[in-house]
Amino acid sequence: MLNLHNFHKSYSTGFSISVDHLALDSGIHLIKGANGSGKSTLLKAIAGIHDFKGEINLLGVSIKKDPVSYRKMVNFSEAEPVFPEFLSLDELINFTTSIIHEDKNQILELKEKLDIRDYSENPISSYSSGMLKKSALLLAFLGEPKLIILDEPFTTIDLATQDHLKELILKKQEEGVSFILTSHMADFEDFFAYHSVHEIKDGSII
Repeated sequence: MLNLHNFHKSYSTGFSISVDHLALDSGIHLIKGANGSGKSTLLKAIAGIHDFKGEINLLGVSIKKDPVSYRKMVNFSEAEPVFPEFLSLDELINFTTSIIHEDKNQILELKEKLDIRDYSENPISSYSSGMLKKSALLLAFLGEPKLIILDEPFTTIDLATQDHLKELILKKQEEGVSFILTSHMADFEDFFAYHSVHEIKDGSII
């Protein structure tokens, strides 16, 4: 499903992360690591946000040779999302669905599951950290992605929303969507039957 070859990303600070080879089959995958270990860096590269040396391909599509087709298959939710404060979530949804197929029933279902409902009409400047996280999660589930990447998806959301998010992930997985997840939560590894679990340590993945 997803393959990384000779991946390398470095910063002027001296921090770097390298992955000689990583192959993930379809399913739900967990990447662990301490703060600052490079989890988010790796996820953003897979999502097509960070540049890097090497190669990443999803379902045979290369991010470097066919970046548009690749990015159409991948949705991403940041650990600490930031959006323009003068917009509302509804406006972000409208922008997103101007690029991908709009499914009004899907949008309504996600708003209900994540307990957003009509609050999406309000400007983002009024959102709590939990509402910001729910907004990022909703956007990550829109459309028909092949891979959804969720960085720290269960932080800052209440227990009821955590349960609904688990249901959404399992439902999408049954529909053939794959996931890469990270989290610092102590019991997070018990949430799913992962197809693989990896750890980033000392700039490499094991």
